[in-house]
Amino acid sequence: MLVHVSLASGRSVSIEIPADSSIQELQQQACTQLGVQGVILVNASGQVLQPSLSVHFAGLQEGDLVTAAVRRSDSALAACGGVEFHEVEYDFYWPCSIQAFAVLHSDGSVVTWGDARCGGDSAMVQDKLHDVQQIQATRGCDSDPEHANKAQGGAFAAVRADGSVVTWGDPRSGGDSSEVQDQLHDVQQIQATSKAFAAIRADGSVVTWGDRRYGGDSRLAQNQLHEVQQIQATESAFAAISASGAVVAWGGERAESWGVRDQLFDVHHVQANKTSFAAIRADGTVVCWGERGSGGDGSEVQDQLRDVRQIQATSRAFAAIRADGSVVTWGDRRYGGDSRSVQNQLHEVQQIQATHQAFAALRADGTVVSWGDKDFAGSFEDTQVQDQLHGVHQVQASGGAFAALRADGTVVTWGLTGHGEDSSRVQDQLQNVQQIQARSDCSGGSAFAAIRGDGTVVTWGGHERNRHLQDPILDAQEVLGCGGAFAALRADGTTVSWR
Repeated sequence: MLVHVSLASGRSVSIEIPADSSIQELQQQACTQLGVQGVILVNASGQVLQPSLSVHFAGLQEGDLVTAAVRRSDSALAACGGVEFHEVEYDFYWPCSIQAFAVLHSDGSVVTWGDARCGGDSAMVQDKLHDVQQIQATRGCDSDPEHANKAQGGAFAAVRADGSVVTWGDPRSGGDSSEVQDQLHDVQQIQATSKAFAAIRADGSVVTWGDRRYGGDSRLAQNQLHEVQQIQATESAFAAISASGAVVAWGGERAESWGVRDQLFDVHHVQANKTSFAAIRADGTVVCWGERGSGGDGSEVQDQLRDVRQIQATSRAFAAIRADGSVVTWGDRRYGGDSRSVQNQLHEVQQIQATHQAFAALRADGTVVSWGDKDFAGSFEDTQVQDQLHGVHQVQASGGAFAALRADGTVVTWGLTGHGEDSSRVQDQLQNVQQIQARSDCSGGSAFAAIRGDGTVVTWGGHERNRHLQDPILDAQEVLGCGGAFAALRADGTTVSWR
């Protein structure tokens, strides 16, 4: 199998690797050929590929493009909402809830800060936070501002070397696991919806806790939850993939997959939007379920859903990239489910990113095509950016805007007011940019932060009160956007966060 691995700088290599090889082996080959150390591989949907999975089971197919995030200064960052780093040799593992951060040091200790209601204060469990190998976080509120619940905070769950789990934060969002504590042993990994956790144990069984409406109660599915190898999540539901490729879902409204149960076999990847799932099978076909109008019903495009390699999602629609680089969309047309207006441009597509209500596709020639709600960056009609979108090698998305990083290190932005669409205030500073991160908070604001080649950080977007840093950030190695805040890891190992 041929897999293309690209750095944020645009430099890439093509690696031939057997489908039954592990992601860890792919990482090692990428490091050797790119001349770097300690990479984490991220697929086109923004999901971290777990080193223990096989290349095939991780959902990679012939010709896929993955991004290699390079460890600098023995550090790594994770984004909130379910992206996680499992490599324990990293000096830092950095997840976050909606208003709090946690740093995992290479010695297994943990440091937290931020809103105590969201897990920023871990004093009550600090004596248990040792030998930690992995941390996961719930957000507390939904990422879609239309359904945000500001009253409920987030939480953290830490997996220790002995397989036990320590939790803290808002008990309603999984911060209290006392009811299932006797079951939390031999845990291998944890996944999260916005308000609940699901843990996979060594024997393939699953333990859940947190808000039952968001997947915290899996009792109705327990007799099917065996030999589970990976779990995917929407805002409010989980979907577990077993070793046989069967899928079991539970949690929020319309999560159950009874109507398509006989089709859910040989599944190697599941993508989720806010209320629906789309499963890619080994033969490249797709099975959908959930809310019909939000992508849970793909019958209108079913004949086109073949040779599918990747799927991306807005809040209520899906976009699939096929082996020939063409794109198929379905779901709510206001959220990008209807791409007919740009279909003749959707060829040689390598990557798709998504805001809440729009998609942006990066083509092999470095140009970008977007569609969906025009207010959420789905159109160039009201902007002057179309002519600037060339030589692009990376696209990042906030809740309502896109930022395109070009090969010359400059940045082009467009989208919804208050979400980072207007970078004119800092445009003269956006030179020699190496990476971009985004954040979105429950109040609906979102913003971007860019790291330049000299380690300085440039930010723009969000609410007016958040637009200026009191002091410039220097020597930044990584930036994490989480909820209403950013945090940066500097070359000397210190951290700084701001809103």
